[in-house]
Amino acid sequence: MDSSSSPSDSGLLTISAKIVVAGGFGVGKTTLVNSVSEVRPLNTDAWMTEASEGVDDLPPGGTKSTTTVAMDFGRITLHQDLLLYLFGTPGQARFWFLWDDLSRGALGAVVLVDTNRIDQSFAAVNYFENDSDLPFIVAVNRFEGKPAHDLDEVRDALALADDVPLIECDARSRASAIDVLQEVVRHSISLATVSAPG
Repeated sequence: MDSSSSPSDSGLLTISAKIVVAGGFGVGKTTLVNSVSEVRPLNTDAWMTEASEGVDDLPPGGTKSTTTVAMDFGRITLHQDLLLYLFGTPGQARFWFLWDDLSRGALGAVVLVDTNRIDQSFAAVNYFENDSDLPFIVAVNRFEGKPAHDLDEVRDALALADDVPLIECDARSRASAIDVLQEVVRHSISLATVSAPG
């Protein structure tokens, strides 16, 4: 976590931290960043064309017409002394090489999951479990009209370790997105506290 050099209006030192929002293609990463950002989000969306057929695994029956090709970026003041910068990863396999750069220097990560396309989340969970030292949580994005699955079933399907927090959210809801960010900050800080030399 980096400290900014200027105090906030309250006289407290403002801490800034980077949070990565990851997950498979079409699980709601851009939606979450957009729903919570207090500044106009930066989205690097491109129109999807027929050329993406057979390359991108499109959500069945969906109306997705654009896709993130670099990253999403947003910002939120989570508390009066905590400023979060949000970096949403692209979900397609051909852009996974960007994940290392987007994760560098982050406090923690959120892996978004669509339970109707849970296989889309395997790569992100695997990345944060095995290829990154970044603490992460998993948030099940409840899409309107789609069936709910028990969180224990989701944990089993993802082969998720017991110590990785697993929560539900609605990426379209600002309040729900804030809950997700608070959880990843709590989890990251608790792990940092446990591993700090004492």
